[in-house]
Amino acid sequence: MSESPRTAPLSAPATTWFAPPGLGAPELSRPKPERLEQGNPLRETWSAVAAPAGGATQLSSGLWRCEPGRWRIEFGAAQQEVFTVLSGRCRVHDTQGAYREVGPGESLHIPAGFRGSFEVLETVTKSWVILD
Repeated sequence: MSESPRTAPLSAPATTWFAPPGLGAPELSRPKPERLEQGNPLRETWSAVAAPAGGATQLSSGLWRCEPGRWRIEFGAAQQEVFTVLSGRCRVHDTQGAYREVGPGESLHIPAGFRGSFEVLETVTKSWVILD
């Protein structure tokens, strides 16, 4: 008995990811040279929502994919992010040397005013929400 198309396994590797229809081409970027700590990863960002959010200036969300590398990050006094890793692995390091590592299905909150580094260990794809 053959499998139906809905239950058939994907022919592409599990790390392959495709943007949902309607988001179009991603914005391509690399970390600013003065923030680089390792590598020079290409980042792809698909923005899905950008809207005012109550007392905050902006709520934005979307999907993001990035090659391995590490760079410094600095969040503004009101800026915070929650993201969920869809594939790959990454770490967020604080300035004291501690870090949190997250992989597929795990979420992380980066609080307002955070300073540290973002490190991509394996090409990562994440969904994200930023409140600014």
